[in-house]
Amino acid sequence: MNIDLVLFDLDDVLVDYDHDVRCRTLGDRIGRDANTVQRALFGSGLEFEADLGRIDANGVALALSDSMDVQVTLDDCVAARAASMRARPDLHPIVETLARRCGLAILTNNGLLVRDHFPSLCPTLAPYFSGRVHCSAMYGIGKPEPEIFLRCAEALGVAPGGILFIDDKAENALGAERAGMLAHHYRDPATLLAFLTQLDLPERHVHAH
Repeated sequence: MNIDLVLFDLDDVLVDYDHDVRCRTLGDRIGRDANTVQRALFGSGLEFEADLGRIDANGVALALSDSMDVQVTLDDCVAARAASMRARPDLHPIVETLARRCGLAILTNNGLLVRDHFPSLCPTLAPYFSGRVHCSAMYGIGKPEPEIFLRCAEALGVAPGGILFIDDKAENALGAERAGMLAHHYRDPATLLAFLTQLDLPERHVHAH
């Protein structure tokens, strides 16, 4: 099977994501406790609306300012998201070698902040995914709906049959398969590397740590 592009999920595949760190960091920057931030950003449904593209990153900052009665800037939101993400070093050699063999892209259930500020959020990964960070907010629909995979493939200019999708949620992998992609339910680097080796994608010297 010829793979033209590997499409990665972001959180809990390429990066470790810590929800609590995000709330705590934003709270520290604006003088509010993490529980207050949690209610304003997640409990209110604001983050969900952003994930579906119904409100942009500036709109999120304004809505948070209103709900918590304190100025929240876009920089505050970016800094909090950046603090909550840590690129997984054991995925880096796999990404690096795949980049020499085929195209790379990301499809994540996230708002436009992640797409527009990806170099600040993930500086070590940004060179591999420049201009190819796709978020559910771009499509108004999220994984695991097959439609988002079809629309993302169209935007990337690659037929679904030439795409391998990697996600830590089994239902998202299934959604990709329903859209005609090859999919891998991510569990750990060694299992992923074994799967890629079956496809003859990684170079022979790559090892999972």
